[in-house]
Amino acid sequence: MLQAGNAVLGSHQIRCTADAVLPVHCGLGLARPQRDHSRTEIIANGIDIVLGLDVSGSMQALDFAINNRRVNRIEVVKSVVSKFIEERPNDRIGLIAFAGAPYLVSPITLDHDWLLQNLERVNVAAATDDGTAIGSAIAASVNRLRTTAAKSKVVILLTDGVNNTGKISPLAAAEAARAMGVKIYTIGVGVRGKAPIPLKDQAGRLHLIMAEVDVDEKTLQAVAAVTGGRFYRATDTDSLQKIYEQINQFEKSAQTVQKFEHLEEMYPWALLPSLAILGLGLVLQHTRLRRLP
Repeated sequence: MLQAGNAVLGSHQIRCTADAVLPVHCGLGLARPQRDHSRTEIIANGIDIVLGLDVSGSMQALDFAINNRRVNRIEVVKSVVSKFIEERPNDRIGLIAFAGAPYLVSPITLDHDWLLQNLERVNVAAATDDGTAIGSAIAASVNRLRTTAAKSKVVILLTDGVNNTGKISPLAAAEAARAMGVKIYTIGVGVRGKAPIPLKDQAGRLHLIMAEVDVDEKTLQAVAAVTGGRFYRATDTDSLQKIYEQINQFEKSAQTVQKFEHLEEMYPWALLPSLAILGLGLVLQHTRLRRLP
């Protein structure tokens, strides 16, 4: 049974009672139903990032492992960097590889599928192009960020060696980066001590030699400090993964959330039929069809 209730529209009062035998519409109308039209938009203000990867011959050293399988440094780096890229869908990311000189693998882009395809093709440089041009790699990375409109610009440079070629020193390149508002994170990879490196003799036979791992930590620390970044040392796969995870946490993409809300009043659709029936009842009371006492 419908409970008695009152509603006031303008200067007229409507009474809903069980005696009126009004439909359920009356109760629904008095409840004032509403339809909520709302949407939330998230605007991502991404960070422009250039990844600099050392592909010199020493990156073939077999001192890292994946799933207990010994692999060379470059394969591990590509695996870890791929995951880093996938976890930053809102950022424009570019890729520069370097050995004796830097070269562009991918310009800064939001097309991460295409970026990952190009990363997969990265390999150790040929012997004729060997060397480690850290300063030139930093300069090339910074140059890619020079004209972007992003508020936050970052270079993540990974190497396993010492700057031994190129036309610009790492510190001079770092000073230029600071002047352009670019932050540099530097990562030195390789075990401490000696690492096995595969080499082919003149007959094409593969040999493993133990070579001293020589990462210029002092210079990499200075480069990071000048630009407000950080230096890390990765001696195995696990530590390398944690480094990129930490950088991922430090360099969060800012997000702006906008919520739009519109309420549509639905009570007229329920109340109007009730008013029509009530009016019809009042008219019928003055005809032969009026209700008998």
